[in-house]
This record gives sequence, structure tokens and C-alpha cells, in this order.
Amino acid sequence: MSPTTTISAGVDHVLDVAETCESILRILLPYRRAESEDTYTDSEVATAFAEQLSQLREFVAAGEPIMFTLPAFPCKSPNNDKVFGHLPDLGELLSLRFLHGLTERVREIYPPGARMLICSDGHVFGDLIKVPDHHIDEYAETLRQMITWGGFDSIDTFSLENVYGDAGFDVKRRILTEEFAESEESLREEVRAGGKALRLYRGITRFLVEDAGDFDGTKSALQRECRQRAYGVIQRSRAWGDLIAKYHAKQVRLSIHPQPVGGPKFGIMLLGSPDCWLTPWHSVAVQQRGERNYTLMKRIDAAKVGEPVNLNGRPSHYVAVSA
Repeated sequence: MSPTTTISAGVDHVLDVAETCESILRILLPYRRAESEDTYTDSEVATAFAEQLSQLREFVAAGEPIMFTLPAFPCKSPNNDKVFGHLPDLGELLSLRFLHGLTERVREIYPPGARMLICSDGHVFGDLIKVPDHHIDEYAETLRQMITWGGFDSIDTFSLENVYGDAGFDVKRRILTEEFAESEESLREEVRAGGKALRLYRGITRFLVEDAGDFDGTKSALQRECRQRAYGVIQRSRAWGDLIAKYHAKQVRLSIHPQPVGGPKFGIMLLGSPDCWLTPWHSVAVQQRGERNYTLMKRIDAAKVGEPVNLNGRPSHYVAVSA
């Protein structure tokens, strides 16, 4: 083979890799959970999402299965105005089906395929959101059963249970924080500067206030406590992300939170919702009668427009009642 032929083959390979990476990215783009001020044109996709294309390129250039990591599916909200209870329901099942479907679509254009690693973070901050560890365990076990029953064989799970040996979860949370967490003061400075960190802080604080239940104190005292806990949730969530990177150095990083263009993570919408912060573990699935589409709503709101449906002896979702 002549040098010219070798160079030509190399150029073709680079172009094929770039085209494949962009094709995979375009599978994800319709489901992007974006920040409202984001703007980019179709011709700017390669520039706007250069970080994601770089992450994809590490796998595609080597002909390896792509590893998507998604910190998500922690546990159900403790607020029964939002959810049926502490176990997964149809919202989680539909979300798992969606994630598995994404990997199947990737396989259609990239034969090595892709895997979706759900990095369940419930035990990471369960004490801060007032959810007991045994509820998190039961949620995680039911989620794994759903993955098996659904035939979602491209999905794996990873959690705090898989690291730091046989230590209890309180000890594991302490080790995680000591090993990976940034200081609270540096986090406070970042939040004070505004931008994405402030929006995340406010969103988590809102969830914590909503999920507080019976609080023995004033509204202002509750706000102060939830603001303090919100810093802890962000601190540990970031530490969890760093631990994931330690165990999975090559990854395409997904997030269930809105993410800006150009950031290291790609925000992804699991199910439709009018609230970009709403997830299956903070809500229930609602089906329009006679239709196949579902949307997420707080349970108390779903009860006003629909009727609950039980499957296998447990509440599953709501079906909207026609007006």
C-alpha cells in the first residue's frame, strides 16, 4: 500500500468517526433537557456540543461500545402529594424503556452499540432528603427487577452499594465526602456568583421545602434548613460524579438536570413534563385516555384530572378522564 493510499484511508477513517459521532449526537438532541436561554443553529451543532462529540469519539474511534452514565433513579420523593409511595411505578418503567430504546437506536447506526449505566444516587444523599436507606434499597431492587422483566439488557446499575466494601451507608457517605467533595465555602461562592449553580441550588431547595412534610418550626426556619441541606445535596452529588469518573474514566456524561450548551454533561428528558425539573421519582405518569402518550404530574394534581390504575396489586399511573 502506497503512502498516499495510507493517508487517504486514515483521512476517511477520521471522517467516518466524526460523521458517526454526530449521527449519535443527533439521536439524543430531540430529548435534550436544555436551559431556556440556549440558542444554536443546526449548522452549529458540532461546535455547540464539541464536548459530547469528544466523549463519543473516544469510543467510536476505538470501535468500542459507548458507555453512557446517568446519575438518576435515586428513590421516590418522601412527599405523598407527589408520588404513590416509595417504590418505582410506570414512570420509571417508561423511562427505562426510553433509555434502552436510545441504545438500540445507537446500535442501528453504530454496530458496537451502547450501554446505559444508571448511577443511582439515592444512598449518596438519602439522609439529606429524609429518605431511609431501606426505602432506597427497596426502590433499587424493584428497579433492577423492572430492567430484567422489561428485557432492557443494555442497562446496568451502579450505586454506593458497589463501593467502599461492607461499610454502612453513613460511613460510605462520609468517605465519599472526604475523598471527593469540594468545600462548602467554595460551593457557596459559586452559588453567590449566580448562573447555573444558583439555579440548581434554588431548584433543589424548592424540592426540599416541598418534601419537608410536618416541620416543627416556622416557615423561615424551614427555608433556612432546606437551604443548608441543598448545599449538602449539591456537594455530594458532585462528589458522586467524581467517583463515577474514577470507576469509569471513559464515559458520555448524561444528566437529568437542564445543562447549558458547551458543558461537560448532556441534559436528557426521560418523559414529557411542563416542569423541566420534574422526574419520575418526583411525580406519577398520566396517560390521556385513548392515547399512548404520557406526561408527568404531581400525584395530587393527577388525581384532579384522572383515575388511578393498579398493576400487579400496586398503583401504577393515572388515566385522564375525558372532559
